[in-house]
Formats: sequence, C-alpha cells, structure tokens
Amino acid sequence: MSNPSKWPLPHAGVRFITPTFMLEKLARHPLTKDCYPTAMGYYPAASGHRMQRERHDDNLLLYCTSGRGQLTVGDWHSQVTAGHIMLLPQGLAHTYEADGDDPWTLYWVHFQGASTRVFMQYLGYREDRPLTSAGVSPLLIGAFTNLLEVRRTGYSTRAFINASNHLRHLITQMSMEISAHAGRLQSGFELDHVQAYMLEHIDQTITLDALAQVANMSKYHFSNRYKTLTGYPPIKHFLNMKMEHACHLLDSTDMGVSEIARGVGYDDPLYFSRLFSKTVGSSPRGYRSSTRK
Repeated sequence: MSNPSKWPLPHAGVRFITPTFMLEKLARHPLTKDCYPTAMGYYPAASGHRMQRERHDDNLLLYCTSGRGQLTVGDWHSQVTAGHIMLLPQGLAHTYEADGDDPWTLYWVHFQGASTRVFMQYLGYREDRPLTSAGVSPLLIGAFTNLLEVRRTGYSTRAFINASNHLRHLITQMSMEISAHAGRLQSGFELDHVQAYMLEHIDQTITLDALAQVANMSKYHFSNRYKTLTGYPPIKHFLNMKMEHACHLLDSTDMGVSEIARGVGYDDPLYFSRLFSKTVGSSPRGYRSSTRK
C-alpha cells in the first residue's frame, strides 16, 4: 500500500494503519473484499504537510474541512479549499501540500478492494477531475469520525469488518453530499429547499409547474437539472417519496389502506394500490404482512 505522509502528528491528530495480518483477512472476507481501509487519519491545521507519490499503490480520499492547500496531478494543478475532496485512485501519481499561511485540516482514508475503481467512478472521478466538492458537511465529518473508531478495538476482526462497511457508507454518503452541494451551487436552485417542499406537501398533488416555480426556474431547465442531480425526473421522485412515506405508515401505524392513500394524496385507494405495487413490488397489504411476521 502507499504509505501515509510522515507529517509530525500533533496531540489532536490521528494516523492509523491497518496491520498486514488484518489486510490479508479483509482481502479474503466476502463482506469486505470489495472495499476495505488500509490506513486512515485526521490532520488538524496541518502546517508543513506535504506528500509526493510517483507510485500510488492504493486509493485515497482526502477531505478538506478548513484551510487551504494545493493538489497537482500531471500538468493539472488546483487550489484545495474547505469542502473539497481529493480523489486519488490507484496508479495516479500526485503531489499535494498544505498552504503555508492557512494550512488545511484533513480527514483521509487509504483503501483497497476489488471494486474500488467503481467506487471512485461513483464519486465522479475522471482523468481530468481528481477534485470535487461536497461543502463542509457535518454528516461526512461524523462518518469519518465513526470510521476512525476502529483504531480503539484491539484489532478486532469484527470491528474491521464493520469499519469496511462504514467506509462503503462514507463513500455513498459522500456521493449524496456532492450531489446536494452541486444543487446548492446552481443559481436560483436549492435542491434541499425543493425536496423539503415536496415532503411538506406529501399528502397533495404537485405539478411540475409548481415545483419549477418553487425552484425559480423554467419548467424545462428545472426538470433537466433535477434529474441530473437525483437520477429521477421530479414528478417520478415525488411519487417515490409518497411510496416511501406510505411504507412508513404501513410499518408504524394501524391505519387502513384507504386512509394511507389519502395521507399520500390519493382519493382512490385502488389507484394508490396499483402505484404502490408497481413501485415497491408488492401490494400495501402484502408489504404490511411481510414486515410484521
């Protein structure tokens, strides 16, 4: 694996390397072989931090939560600021360093596994895009903090299996935060605001025109932007939200199907049941029966 930097670790910093015997277990175990951490850490206000790798043997994510730095990959160079994520897959030579006047604070994780290329692509890595942004997200900071807890387990195999799956969750959470941040950067378009409006009106019918008005965009541009950020057209996503809420009501209440249908905006319970079956894969009664066995 690529060794972490030898930056002098302060009292509040963390640098943890997965031992070789555990790496061998994780590489073989069916629950971890696709993606597992090889090293991880937290570098606060990392003055003097610098790393250059001509040979990079694993994959690396670095998340800047404050301060500044620079990243160079080949002829490409960029400043790194708070909220940026550096995506450095296996084989990519690179150099990065903290700013001299305002050094960055970093959370980082090296990882390996059979599916790491897929995970990097899922985060949006392209040959000309080793840098992306999720903003400064408390959710991601919390996810990194949870991942780092594995260093206090006495090299427990079960704890490392759990940490490997925390890492998968971190990556998928990171993808969601990247998407949400991109939406917030769009002039006049706040994805969180639009989706909050959807949830507030989950018991009603909303038109595409109404959602575009909430987003302060034309219907055409709103629909295209929403699908780019979420993978769904807005009305289809609203339908999915309704069915998620219907599942919650079926799980957590004794409300009848007709009452639940009205609770998600459908006066016709038969029509609601058809939509539910098409979306979820079973009838409302069948879903309730399967969750209460």
